[in-house]
Formats: sequence, C-alpha cells, structure tokens
Amino acid sequence: MPRGGAKAKKEPNNFIAEWFGHRVYPVTAESPESLSDQEAERCPFLTEATGKHAKCVKRVNSKGVCTISSTSNGQRQDWLACPFRALDVPMLHDAAHRLFGLEVGTDVSIIAVPVLERKEVAEDLRARVVCGKPTIVYFQNKLGGEISIRETDRSPEFSFDATMIELVPDASGAVSIGRYGIFEIQTMDFHGTYAKAVANLRSARHMHKGEFGDSLSSHPQWLSEKVEGPNIANAFKRTFYQMMFKFQIGAHDASAGCILAIPKAVWDSWQKHLGRPELAEYSDGTWRLLQAGQEPVENPPAWIYVFDTELSASETPNRLKLWRVIGTDAATLSHYTLDVAPQAALEAGGSVDRLRTSITVRLSKYLPELRPPKKSAKKKPVVS
Repeated sequence: MPRGGAKAKKEPNNFIAEWFGHRVYPVTAESPESLSDQEAERCPFLTEATGKHAKCVKRVNSKGVCTISSTSNGQRQDWLACPFRALDVPMLHDAAHRLFGLEVGTDVSIIAVPVLERKEVAEDLRARVVCGKPTIVYFQNKLGGEISIRETDRSPEFSFDATMIELVPDASGAVSIGRYGIFEIQTMDFHGTYAKAVANLRSARHMHKGEFGDSLSSHPQWLSEKVEGPNIANAFKRTFYQMMFKFQIGAHDASAGCILAIPKAVWDSWQKHLGRPELAEYSDGTWRLLQAGQEPVENPPAWIYVFDTELSASETPNRLKLWRVIGTDAATLSHYTLDVAPQAALEAGGSVDRLRTSITVRLSKYLPELRPPKKSAKKKPVVS
C-alpha cells in the first residue's frame, strides 16, 4: 500500500498496445525482429505482403500505432487503429477459401498486386492459372490502390478496403478474370491524439536500448499519455450504410461475396445497435445471424469475421485468431438495426419511456410548475 495509506493510482483506460506491429502493452515483445522493425519504423505486415522493406505509412503523430488497448466496453480489449494490421496471412487464406468455395487444405496462392511487378512472380502466377491451380490477387490501399465503384445520378461512389480477384484460364488457356470478393476491415476512430505517447515510445527506443521492454514495463504511463478511447458511437453510424451497400454489392452474381473483418471489441460495442441478437451455430462450426423463421444457408452472401489478438510477448507480431465467423445478409443486419433495436427502446420502461421523464426534469429548472408533486411522507403509526 502507498505511504500514508493513500489509495493506489487508478490505471489509465487507454494504452498503445502494438507499435510497428509488435506488442508493447500489457506485455512487451523484445526480439531482434521487433526491435529492428521499431528502429527502422517498418510495417511488418506490408513488408510480408510485398516481400520487401515497407515503412509505416501513417503520419508522424500516429506513426507505428497498430492497436489501442482500451476498457471502453468494460473490459480491456484491443481496438484496431490501422487496417494493415489485419493483413494476417491465415485470416486472408481463410477469407479466400470461404469466398471462392475452396476446400480446406487447397493449395491457393494469394498475391498482393504490386508484387506482380517482379517478373518471376508474374510468370509463376501465369503457370499456376494455366494449370488450374487456385490463384487470387488483391488490391488494397498502398497495395495497388483501392478499387472503387463509380457514382451515378442515383448511387454514390464507394471504395473497397481490399478486393480479391480470382484468376482463371480462358478457353485458350490465357489468364482471365473470374469473380471478385470484397474484404472490408473495420478500424476505429479515437478521441484525442497519440502524439505524446508515440513521442514517449520513440524516446524510450532511443534512450533505453538493451532495456526497452523493462523500461516500458516500469513506465506504462508512457504508453497512455493523452491517449483517449475509441469513438464507439460514431463507428457504427459511420459504417452502417457502407456495410449494407457493400453486402448488397457482394450478393451480385459477379461477386464471390463480401467479408467484413472487425475486432471483437467492435462486435461487442455493436450489440446495443443490433438489439443484442442471438447467433445460431451452423454444422461446420461457423455461425449465422438470422431473422425469426429464416433458414440458414451454407453460403450466405455476406460474412462477418470477428477476430482478436493472441496476446504474446514471445510470438511477435501477435497472430489474429477468429473468434466467430458469422454468415448473414444486408436485409438481416438492417432488420436488427432498424427494427429490433428501436423496438427494445420502445418497450415499457425502455429508453423512450424515460425520455419524457428526462425532458420534464430538464424543463422544470425553468418552468417549476412542471415538477411532479412530491410524495407526502407516510405518518408512522403512534404506538400507545
């Protein structure tokens, strides 16, 4: 206990959790690889995707920040601050197998489009396609650029976070384009700025070489200075329309479907927006979000990948683990958001009922006659 019986200082709610791809909170990875990436300000995920040294693309104040550890949902969880953090090879392979209907264990090649600049890679790709081996290429911001659909006089322009394209042989055996799949990644907006905490990390990296991990463990406040929590209310509002739109695009005949990848922290924060729905487990170990009376299908047009990080100081970068793979469609998500959640607000004793009370209390400060009459205290019976 602190001297003089003073209470222990409360731990901050928010910390930088991963920096240049490696864990710094609540444990610190300290390997030659992690220290090298942090010293070179290298993104290990873009580097793995491209096969060459790739620096972090974020601005100075947020340079290197991959995830934020926050208690905003009532428990400590990782929230995604950079979409490239989700370039996790096993998850990309799972997505490709699921979208394009490939059997588990199938030899599939997944290549970021810029890598095709290397002649030997392009030649190998052509050979695979001609032999009928599953081959997927993908575009993403900084990896060939996002693919967009143009606006019309009746529809908006939209860009896809990542677009997977199946390459298949045509009648003559040449490479041609098959179906496309949409892979969306939900990052989070945060209040405040990471600038102070990032500056602290840079200083620690420079001044405490050889004892970087011990220094961070001894001074966790360096990772939390001025770091604020996620903007949860804005996240669902910002993404709901885009989700509905892209899920519908993914249901088109030319598409293999749409996957939305979100951290478990985001899924937990969505529950009040969705009316806290029950998921139905499917026979293959995946789950379904269904409307009442709706029969589950094997290959729904939309999937929600809910993932979490496997916290480790020794295996770095930490791997992402899929917590739930949820099949659904745009109509079902709309039903839960626009029908079920509002109905819960309208139920007796719900938030809409309490709205009138809140209005009355606020107005009574200016119009005292609106105050409800005070209940008269019951007189205690006189004991003779």
